[in-house]
Amino acid sequence: MAILRLDHVQLAMPAGEEARARAFYRDLLGIPEVEKPPHLAVRGGCWFEAGPVKLHLGVEADFRPARKAHPALIVDDLAALVARLQEAGCRVAEDQPLQGYERRYVDDPFGNRIELMQPAG
Repeated sequence: MAILRLDHVQLAMPAGEEARARAFYRDLLGIPEVEKPPHLAVRGGCWFEAGPVKLHLGVEADFRPARKAHPALIVDDLAALVARLQEAGCRVAEDQPLQGYERRYVDDPFGNRIELMQPAG
């Protein structure tokens, strides 16, 4: 038995906030939205996928943002993405260096922590 790969990461979001999720994940981060299967769509939330990148947001009744646990996304132009996020009013933060990467953190509209990484060099 072996685990072959990670299929997706799911983050929680409050009910009725799909428009804010789309504005952040689809419009700012550039991850296209995919249609949820009908039997899951009734629960609310949104799925965003591009090739191996699969971020699913599910509605959680007693929502609390993930402040420590987070997905880390590899990006190809960190400076441009940071500028786009800041222009949209997002707070982007630096953290301790990680060998081989430039990286920043941003919170999604619900306070979930997202790490953005670009290989150095």
